[in-house]
Amino acid sequence: MSQDNYVFTPPKPASLPVAGGDERFPIRRVYCVGRNYAAHAVEMGHDPDKEPPFFFQKNPDNVTLGGDFTLPAHSQEVHYEIELVVAIGKGGRDISTQDAMSHVYGYAVGLDMTLRDLQSQAKKMGRPWEIGKAFEKSAPCSPIVRKESVDVDNGAVWLKVNGDIKQEGDLNQLIWKIPEVIEHLSGVFELAPGDIIMTGTPAGVGAVKKGDTLQGHVDGVGDIHLKVV
Repeated sequence: MSQDNYVFTPPKPASLPVAGGDERFPIRRVYCVGRNYAAHAVEMGHDPDKEPPFFFQKNPDNVTLGGDFTLPAHSQEVHYEIELVVAIGKGGRDISTQDAMSHVYGYAVGLDMTLRDLQSQAKKMGRPWEIGKAFEKSAPCSPIVRKESVDVDNGAVWLKVNGDIKQEGDLNQLIWKIPEVIEHLSGVFELAPGDIIMTGTPAGVGAVKKGDTLQGHVDGVGDIHLKVV
């Protein structure tokens, strides 16, 4: 059987546009860092000083380019989580913190949309989180900007809902910085070009309702706009 003799036509790979041109960044995997801002860890009932980094995943086709977000009918508590997204351009295993940033292609602004009621039920039952995290269109993102023009050591991160600030933080508040995240993650998985990492959210997460408009921002990276329908 030839390599192209599929039983049906494979779907196009999920991708995001690259700002400033017509190129697209194909997405291989979506990794997410859990509770990576101290204040958010506290609001979720955890002690950030005692937790090593941990990760969960969304699916590549969960990624969208903002726009309309449809409320899932099977959840009554859909939350927003604004995040810096790191796009990997060079893969590897056991990447050191010293070498980690050479593996980064660029950055985007992302929303880790979460079905909090279903996630909470899964936690109580000791089950995986996918039902609350990896649902359809649960990872809206902005276009990717190349890393050369971005300082990710510092920079405001915020989210407005209907024009009101709901989340506010700074990239310097990340518990595990980007090089440390890449080091830990690459010690467990083999990273590859096309992987993206959602780096965690500041405090202030909350529920959305039909008709809400969301604007998320990361200094130097850009903005994302979402309409809840």
